Amino acid sequence: MSSLNAKTVAVKVFQKIVASPHMYQRFKSSVASKLIYSEYGDPIKVVHKENEEIPEPNENEILIKMLAAPVNPADINTIQGKYPSKPPLPAVPGNEGVGQVVKVGKGVKDVTEGDHVVPLTNNLGTWRTHITLSKDNLLKVPKKLGLVEAATLTVNPCTAYRMLKDFTSLKPGDTIIQNGANSSCGQNVIQICRSWGVRTVNVVRARPELAELKDFLTNLGATHVLTEEELRTTDIFKIGKTEKPKLALNCVGGQSALGIMRHLQNGSPIVTYGGMSREPVTVPTSALIFKDIQVRGFWMTRWSKEKANSVERDEMFEELISMMTSNDLHGPAYKLVDFDNYKEALMNTMTIKGMIGKKFILDFSK
Repeated sequence: MSSLNAKTVAVKVFQKIVASPHMYQRFKSSVASKLIYSEYGDPIKVVHKENEEIPEPNENEILIKMLAAPVNPADINTIQGKYPSKPPLPAVPGNEGVGQVVKVGKGVKDVTEGDHVVPLTNNLGTWRTHITLSKDNLLKVPKKLGLVEAATLTVNPCTAYRMLKDFTSLKPGDTIIQNGANSSCGQNVIQICRSWGVRTVNVVRARPELAELKDFLTNLGATHVLTEEELRTTDIFKIGKTEKPKLALNCVGGQSALGIMRHLQNGSPIVTYGGMSREPVTVPTSALIFKDIQVRGFWMTRWSKEKANSVERDEMFEELISMMTSNDLHGPAYKLVDFDNYKEALMNTMTIKGMIGKKFILDFSK
């Protein structure tokens, strides 16, 4: 057979294959990837990656190409089976992220191809390249909103905002105190308070790079940055340099929680939203009887469920996004990790250092 005839036969065979409906679907369809686990346990062992077909959006649904999704300590606890909110197994991990709209189903209005959106409902499973969600489970965000800010919008900024709003009435010039101030939530507390004119006393653990950390938090807007040891001997409240706090925010527990509680004004709340030391919050009897200290707790997941589709939620997102787009509120220190290297993000977030250091964010761009 001549080379010319061979080429003619090859072309005809290719045309026949492409004309086949079955083969057309194979060429047309794309493959998505996701992380998944079928049992609770060590994330490194139970989480694995697998492929799936990209689904078509049904009525009132939106197909999204994920752009970025953070790995949070709560995600690790969920995979371990230690978190109160447990999705049915097998499950795709991830509660936060930002994606770009690929296709919209019938009945979807105000969202078009190319828009950026963030998921709003817990346990939707954002550690995947593509996801189809109901339009009611999504929030459209401006494209000018930074990728990291958008990907981390719904947990830490919202947690900081709600704790500052819901437990006492703060006005410019008031003071709040917090431990774990270099955590992602703590950084948001500092920046929101700066925007509102509220002073912050920020407590951190001693470390070799303490001066660098203090400079970092001060540049974010922190009024005072103290180690737990420095807090025990400080006179900033006694000499009137800063008035006593009207609110304490605790994500550490143990002696650290007791330390910030001691400086509260009478009748003020201490709000616990985490326990990184894994030690209980112990309240002295005198703090309850003579100072009338209020001991409260906050869980963003519960608030989101109770306030879904509320005016309060809409106003919160509007103000937070406005702060972010005007550069008054920045995302946390972070490291983007290629989706194929997801175990790096898991391993680093599982350590205590990872929980209060950089945020590891899965990058789906490749």
